[in-house]
Amino acid sequence: MAAFLLGAVLLIVQPQIVPSRPAVNSNAETSSQSVQRELLKKTSQKNDFKESIHSNGSCQQLPQTIIIGVRKGGTRALLEMLSLHPDIAAAESEVHFFDWEDHYRNGLQWYINQMPFSYPHQITVEKTPAYFTSPKVPERVYNMNQSMRLLLILRDPSERVLSDYTQVFYNHMQKHKPYPSIEQFLIRNGELNLDYKAINRSLYYIHMQNWLKYFPLDHIHIVDGDKLIKDPFPEIEKVERFLKLSPQINASNFYFNKTKGFYCLRDSGRERCLHESKGRAHPQVDAWLLEKLQEYFHEPNKKFFKLVGRTFDWH
Repeated sequence: MAAFLLGAVLLIVQPQIVPSRPAVNSNAETSSQSVQRELLKKTSQKNDFKESIHSNGSCQQLPQTIIIGVRKGGTRALLEMLSLHPDIAAAESEVHFFDWEDHYRNGLQWYINQMPFSYPHQITVEKTPAYFTSPKVPERVYNMNQSMRLLLILRDPSERVLSDYTQVFYNHMQKHKPYPSIEQFLIRNGELNLDYKAINRSLYYIHMQNWLKYFPLDHIHIVDGDKLIKDPFPEIEKVERFLKLSPQINASNFYFNKTKGFYCLRDSGRERCLHESKGRAHPQVDAWLLEKLQEYFHEPNKKFFKLVGRTFDWH
């Protein structure tokens, strides 16, 4: 009887490994592909996995849902709000399994070990915002589980650029290190500096095209980050439906904190807000520069809207 129960548990957590889609005109195997092949060899054997099963019946398992991005789009807020649901078990830290080579080489057993303990009826979720803009990640996620449900939260691209800069600026300030003004990053020889990484991260249609090579659009739910800030409940309702969760989160779980200037959470009478690093004021930017930034994103935004069959209220 004990052997039967152990076999059943192993069957539940056994990851679904599928072959990657063949690359077009690929004659040479890259180092990344080599690592990927070794990973699949390791994880194809059931005995490669050593489970950590708690006495209460919970265990660590591969995530069924990943918040793939975008950086400074509101991923932490989304994860905290989603964690209000009793059927969600969320990893506390950004795992960076699929985009950091030293982590990826550790294999799926290492990945499982980073996950929270969860019950069989719960959905395990991890979030790493860098996944969305990393070219190698979509195929790696597909190789692990082609049925993965993905969450992508996006904000106005121009505002996301400013938030991107703000985070790095404050990180330097905390270490008492000087950091250039945002104008020095955004402008080069009188023109918009298109080599600035923060701008590239806001070209959503380019990165979305990469994900759609491996996952159909109905496996990727896009959360409107701007609406999540202004009125979180309707956006979380949509996420619940996408993940096929019972409607457990309600409007009373959110309250507006006038001091902080954004919504905080209320769970079983306990109130909590996001870390003070969230919702920081953006640097003052000259109107002409902000307009230049918004004009640049106009066409890329149109391409993204067409790609996903949906529009957003962005400048």
